[in-house]
Amino acid sequence: MSPSSARTVRTGKVFNVIQDVQGDHLYFRSTTTRLIKHPCKKNIALYLGKQVFFTTDNFETSLLPFTIPTSMQVGIPEVTSAHFTGSLLLLVVNHKVYTYDYESNSWNLSLGIKHPVTHVSGDNCCYTGSLFCVPDPSSLIRTQWDSTVGSGERLKAVFFSQGMFKYSDHPLNRSLGLSFDYNGTLDIVIAPGQKGILLLWFEKSLLFSHNAGQLVDTVRVKKGEQTLFTSIFEAQITIHNIAVNENELAVITREDNLYYGNLGIVPSSIIKVAANLPEIQKTEERVHLHQGNPDFEKCYRPNSLGACFQNPWKGKGVRIEFLKGEFTYRMYTIDMHSELELTALLIPQPGTSLIPLTPKVLGLQMYLGFSLLTPQDIYLKQQQHWGRTDFNFTSSLKRATMSTLTVDIANKEISCVDIKPLSTLISVGCDLDKKIVIQNTVSACSKGVLDALALQDNYSFIIDKEFYDPGFQGRQSSKDLHVFYSYQQLGCPLLVYYDTPWKPVVELWKQDRFQEVVDAEYVLLEVNGQFSYSYSLTAKSAMCTSQPQNWTTMIKESGGPFFWNRENYVSCHDPNNGAPLRWPDVQYEILGGRTANQIIFSHNNGFYVFYISIVDPHYSYCQLETVFSIYVYGAFPVQLVSAGVVMVLLISSILGSVWLAYMIPRLLRTARGRRMTSFVAQLYGRCKTVCQFRASATARTGSEPMGRHRSS
Repeated sequence: MSPSSARTVRTGKVFNVIQDVQGDHLYFRSTTTRLIKHPCKKNIALYLGKQVFFTTDNFETSLLPFTIPTSMQVGIPEVTSAHFTGSLLLLVVNHKVYTYDYESNSWNLSLGIKHPVTHVSGDNCCYTGSLFCVPDPSSLIRTQWDSTVGSGERLKAVFFSQGMFKYSDHPLNRSLGLSFDYNGTLDIVIAPGQKGILLLWFEKSLLFSHNAGQLVDTVRVKKGEQTLFTSIFEAQITIHNIAVNENELAVITREDNLYYGNLGIVPSSIIKVAANLPEIQKTEERVHLHQGNPDFEKCYRPNSLGACFQNPWKGKGVRIEFLKGEFTYRMYTIDMHSELELTALLIPQPGTSLIPLTPKVLGLQMYLGFSLLTPQDIYLKQQQHWGRTDFNFTSSLKRATMSTLTVDIANKEISCVDIKPLSTLISVGCDLDKKIVIQNTVSACSKGVLDALALQDNYSFIIDKEFYDPGFQGRQSSKDLHVFYSYQQLGCPLLVYYDTPWKPVVELWKQDRFQEVVDAEYVLLEVNGQFSYSYSLTAKSAMCTSQPQNWTTMIKESGGPFFWNRENYVSCHDPNNGAPLRWPDVQYEILGGRTANQIIFSHNNGFYVFYISIVDPHYSYCQLETVFSIYVYGAFPVQLVSAGVVMVLLISSILGSVWLAYMIPRLLRTARGRRMTSFVAQLYGRCKTVCQFRASATARTGSEPMGRHRSS
């Protein structure tokens, strides 16, 4: 698009002036207009002037003046400050903070912000957390030579205040930012498209921070490579307004001068644009007041602005030809013990040398394999896991956070206008592609114990009432439990022999690729409330120094099962755990990690459906959990008589048989034995005679059906 294609976007004048706009018209009392752009969404902006205009399409269409509903009862609808945060627009109207949700077109009164004028709110695509500029009541007195009055010079005293940033969100809420000097009420501008870059300015102050206010420095005034003044105050410049985009800064002064600078991770500076330079048309919104309503003239620059600054007194020219990375304007995730690999390409001008700069950010250790002309890799990993930091290096390693990566050139001139830093957002948190799987190399179906087809045909099983508790407290139930087996969710169960201590083999997978066997701490809970198993270790044998957690206490604290996870887990081996070890003989219910704890099943066969949760807070930011099933086999029915009694009876019967074999022959040779033998012989003869008589009678009368018959 050429400069001749510039066009004017009308505002309120295209509408019928008689049209009644609902609500109270907002206005901005200051003589200096403001254009506040959303730090992440380029098409959303707010114009503050005698009238206020809000746009969601970058002023591409005509607008009505911005109003606030009369029902909000703001009184005087004067806007003194405005900031964007996510889908909300924060407005300080008549010393009260109101929020406007432009997605739902709704207004609310905010009562939770104590410092509305200097409040800056972060967004996921910018940086984490909200922050407040907290002024220090102490003042500093500095001296400055004043040569503006007459021909002589005199010394005058200037009062400065100190401020610092206080953060409301983790992890920066544990400390304040470093203090900085300022000499007036600061307005804060968030650089759009960048992460954590703030500009703080007043008439005599221009401050810059590339890390969300943790460090604040002054913007220097330079001429070429020479620094003329270390601050706007020393240069005696009075700022009228500033404008920023992703990597550029423009300062308009009340002396009708224009200063230009670029933004990056190196100390920021500006230079004065000479009056004899050709007119520079760049992408910006220029406001022309006409009959009280502003028109927005949108101009576009077709050529590089860098050529305008390549002259002997401004710089030596652009020494870099190309800097590109595919990671820009994207978000990446890095989990615990994970690495992130990014690629950047740097091409300098012939005969020049450049120094790529990648600072450490928010606990990320960076290894840069960078060479010129060829794409090179940037390796990222949390510093806590490199083994080179103190354990207390971070305030809380357990909690996820956000970080940024910016690649820039350390010795880049201000003339490198079009070579902006490469910046991307990194989520130091859960990798959603991760999951855990229970290794099932020996299943009950593969060994023929169970039939896979039968398990898929609405299979069910019974849990005896003495083996389960629906409240998960280990108490017997009043009735048996009928359970349907979900083959679609559980598949064929893992086969486990009852008489062998057991624990599952937990595998970590990323998408469909195996990563490693998990050796972190985890817990198991039978989902139906079965308690017919125990643990091989106690708190004492697990070498606990404090009372360990268990399912009984966790269920009472959370109000239900399946809520024991990495966020509420406290290790009994943690020296900071203040719970005394009062019951050392209680079962230790955590598996994996530093102990060899295992599950021991009671003497009965059957199904178990387990819920497993990784509770080690330093293994992953993800809540890694799943459900799996096992089938316990090999247990014979429980004997009603003990083995000792059976052995005694068996030995007694053998001895009795031997004694009878010895005594009966001797007894038969006596007179008593002969009488007993004769009696048995007579009894046998009588029985034989009776049997023969009944057989002959049956033959005479014919056969009758078997059964019970009435007598005659």
